[in-house]
Amino acid sequence: MTDKTFFQPVSGLDLPRFAGVPSFMRLPALTDKDAEYADVEMGLIGVPWDAGTTNRPGPRHGPRQLRDYSTMIRELNPATGINPFTLANCADLGDVGANPADMMVAMDQISAFYQNLSRQGIAPMTAGGDHLVTLPVLRGLAQNGPLGLIQFDSHTDLFDSYFNGCKFTHGTPFRRAIEEGLIDPKRYVMIGIRGTAYNTDDVEWGLEQGVTIIRIEEFFERGIKDVMAQARAVLGAQPAYCTYDIDFIDPAFAPGTGTPEIGGPNSFQALQVVRELAGVNLVGCDLVEVSPPFDASGGTAWLGISVMFELMCVLAQAIDKRR
Repeated sequence: MTDKTFFQPVSGLDLPRFAGVPSFMRLPALTDKDAEYADVEMGLIGVPWDAGTTNRPGPRHGPRQLRDYSTMIRELNPATGINPFTLANCADLGDVGANPADMMVAMDQISAFYQNLSRQGIAPMTAGGDHLVTLPVLRGLAQNGPLGLIQFDSHTDLFDSYFNGCKFTHGTPFRRAIEEGLIDPKRYVMIGIRGTAYNTDDVEWGLEQGVTIIRIEEFFERGIKDVMAQARAVLGAQPAYCTYDIDFIDPAFAPGTGTPEIGGPNSFQALQVVRELAGVNLVGCDLVEVSPPFDASGGTAWLGISVMFELMCVLAQAIDKRR
């Protein structure tokens, strides 16, 4: 394929952005029954599921609002000069129909969906859902060995269990992912950790495994350039995945999330950290924990889809480099 055959978003100069059926970035909406599905290199996917939420639910509604707000996104990133739609063939591949009443069945459904994508060489750009979504996504993608992981978050999500032994919540996915061999803890860096805590068990366990944990205090003291240079070094040249929890961002800018923590980056810094991922061998990304019920203004979803566009830019670069 050449870039002339890539799917392109519908321009707001041709059809008003408020018109038409919304799809991610106004791209064609395809299913695996469509012949064009085989040409897709980056699939934009919704996982409207939040069965792992332990306090304030709502991220199951995130993908629908993010899709709607994505109609505001244009093709070119003027800060980086990247147009992801000319670097990779992108399409909206719909939502995973994850069972809202049975967590284990839902995780199997999500894993099967992403395993199918992996077999076809499609790199996913996912909109969650709560952060437990990332575990079955990784199960589907890590078919050829553990992946590196970069996590933007205010929480480690490395706890062992909640509520007398429950192993699967949005606070446990990355402990399970390490235990299952889905990610290499020595190629795993998390950035932005902060907030009050019950204890330090999660941090201590992560450090014992070799995880690089950068608290928000260190992030601000060292600066984005320095921190992200370390992150790229930790990830190395092998395949890696990026997971971005919207609560990484200060709730003054992104209040629409279930577990906000004050003292985080502003909206510009939220984009800057993603731009510093240029050159990383990404095989997929997600943006999780956008909860529309907690932000009637829609500002959190607008910031979330803007972060997704930045993630698409670095993911498209990685796809193009692997050709």
